[in-house]
Amino acid sequence: MPLLIWVITFTFLGSVASLIGGVFLLWKADLIEGKTHFLVAFAAGAMLAASFLDLLPEGFKEAKSEEFMPISAAVLFGVVTFFFLERFIAWFHHHACPDREECEGSAPTIPLLVIGDSLHNFLDGIVIASSFLLSLPVGIVASIAVFFHEIPHEMGNFGVLLHLKMQKINVLFVNLLSAFFAFLGAFLAFFFLNNLKFLIPFLVAFAAGNFIYIAASDLIPELHRSFKRQIAVSQSLSFLLGILVIILAIRVFA
Repeated sequence: MPLLIWVITFTFLGSVASLIGGVFLLWKADLIEGKTHFLVAFAAGAMLAASFLDLLPEGFKEAKSEEFMPISAAVLFGVVTFFFLERFIAWFHHHACPDREECEGSAPTIPLLVIGDSLHNFLDGIVIASSFLLSLPVGIVASIAVFFHEIPHEMGNFGVLLHLKMQKINVLFVNLLSAFFAFLGAFLAFFFLNNLKFLIPFLVAFAAGNFIYIAASDLIPELHRSFKRQIAVSQSLSFLLGILVIILAIRVFA
């Protein structure tokens, strides 16, 4: 199968197919109520395992020995970039709406969410394409990690937009629209990086920094905030299961 078909297929998996959680939230909220934290735990484990067991080893393997420091710097740059991306979005939100209680549900919140989600999906597309350009197994594992992260992420987006009184059909439409930005990122990365292959290990390391940041600053803190003794063990097992799935995927596709 041509590499571009692999990229398109797994970009679809990581963007459009991951909307399934949000669709369930729209029409079958009772079926997933109380289960989202298990998905968050699973995604955190999968993203950390993909970073440390797949993306980083492959990035270092493809780099020359004198490039180890730049590869590590690319991981740090990935973390820093997503830190400032969140700061940027939060700054504009609070600038437009300084009093959260008074402004909750205000109009500026919705376009901000859509823009932020579109940019996030665009970067996911770049991650998927650059991973496939490094190797087929790395691309598959990275796409699996993106997919499992995007399910709870999109469910959160759907939930917020519903809370802001957006109609269900419009919620679905704007999320589909933002999901297709992943294809834009994937196509741009695929065609430009084919002529700049020396950049691919650094982009893969950058993607690892992205995954580490999301897992460590967003997903795991969410698990700690929602801690309940009766589900603590099952959440922890979901976290470990996410790691195990990535390990099995590496074994199968390597």
